[in-house]
Amino acid sequence: MKNLLFIAAVVVLFSVTSFGQGSKTDNTAPKHPSATAVSNVPIREKFDPTRDPKINLQKAVETAAKSGKHIILDVGGEWCGWCVYMDKFIAQNPTLARLRDNNFVWVKVNYSEENENPEFLSAYPAATGYPHLYVLDETGKLLQSQDTSVLEKGDGYDLSKFTAFLTKWSPEKKAVAR
Repeated sequence: MKNLLFIAAVVVLFSVTSFGQGSKTDNTAPKHPSATAVSNVPIREKFDPTRDPKINLQKAVETAAKSGKHIILDVGGEWCGWCVYMDKFIAQNPTLARLRDNNFVWVKVNYSEENENPEFLSAYPAATGYPHLYVLDETGKLLQSQDTSVLEKGDGYDLSKFTAFLTKWSPEKKAVAR
């Protein structure tokens, strides 16, 4: 009888283990951008403490010079709820996202315990809070140091204030010669 109970227990244990492995779901983020098209959830660029903002800015200046866009340095970190929320707010407002994408090269600059990027950020006025936005022209010259708390309303961002900010700092469109 003991042997029969032992065998039954092994069979049940094996069945549960096999079933669990076969039905295991992977809740990790998509590994490939094409996965976004399936879920329709935009992939949010994260703040990366290992990224070199100096190199990213050089690339942004090259891109901005070719495209006639301005640059925004978005300083913050994954620890910052308002930083994460700002990305989601822009993604949830397609007109605002188009305004950003059509006029700016957006560069994430990490500020966290892992890496405060002190050398890079020393070239700019001190941030009073996070996220903090620095608007640069296409050559990398500072145009505006922006405290984002003035773009808030209640527990979120204000669409009209954010739109006005991006509109104000968008580059002037050059007339096309005929």
